[in-house]
Amino acid sequence: MTNKLKLAIPKGRMYDEVVAVLRECGIKLSPNGRNYRPLVNDLEIEAKILKPQNIPKLVQLGSQDIAFTGYDWVVEQDAKVEELLDLGLDPVKVVAAMPKETDANKIKSQNIRVASEYENITRKFLEKKGINYVFIKSYGASEVFVPEDADMIVDNMSSGQTLRENNLEIFSEILSSSTRLIANKQSLQDPWKKRKISDLVMVIQSVLEGRKKLLVEMNVPEEKLQQLIPVLPCMKAPTISKLYGGQGYAIKVAVDKECIRELIPILKKNGAIDILVFGLQKVVL
Repeated sequence: MTNKLKLAIPKGRMYDEVVAVLRECGIKLSPNGRNYRPLVNDLEIEAKILKPQNIPKLVQLGSQDIAFTGYDWVVEQDAKVEELLDLGLDPVKVVAAMPKETDANKIKSQNIRVASEYENITRKFLEKKGINYVFIKSYGASEVFVPEDADMIVDNMSSGQTLRENNLEIFSEILSSSTRLIANKQSLQDPWKKRKISDLVMVIQSVLEGRKKLLVEMNVPEEKLQQLIPVLPCMKAPTISKLYGGQGYAIKVAVDKECIRELIPILKKNGAIDILVFGLQKVVL
């Protein structure tokens, strides 16, 4: 019997980004009819698509070995799981928001109505602030509750556009969240699963690092080499080799993608020619 690693994939807004990362790792998910168990090209992985709200508790209970989900839902459920990796994908902030005309100084003297999907996060936040409240459980689209049905919402936001469209402003930022890879603690005690998980984490990290980097190749005349080397950003040290016929040197460096716009003019100014820039699929540090 083949060992199986049970992997939960979040449905909804995180799904496409998670599947894209897995694809870059060489793990391909294919639809399997209308069910929530996609086929996986790695026979040692069994995937299931679940709502991110349900995932942390299922991982804690051991019905899933590892999973991708939002950090906000790990906190909301106070799930006893091991965080393996912050992918930095789908970054959001969980915020408390109120109508713009609300006098924020007066809310402690009132018994306000608060709507949210995040019951535990909301209750802890309001009690820490000393705010009297009535909690209203929402099931998505919390912004529609104000002002008729609620005085405040606690919700996640990325750009804040939804808040602006509904005449809401942030009263307080509660926590920052992004897509995390989490694991069941007992699964990490199993030698086979631990190795499989460790290998997967390493490849995912290499994909995420590869997305941040570019490979820059260039040639440089011999008399310009010592002038160019000090301005080369690189992970450790540049790779330098002599060109055929003594026509200078070929140089390779891996650089942060964000700095390439400023870097190319600097390279040209310091003698680099024949500059080529390539994307990287994976970087293993």
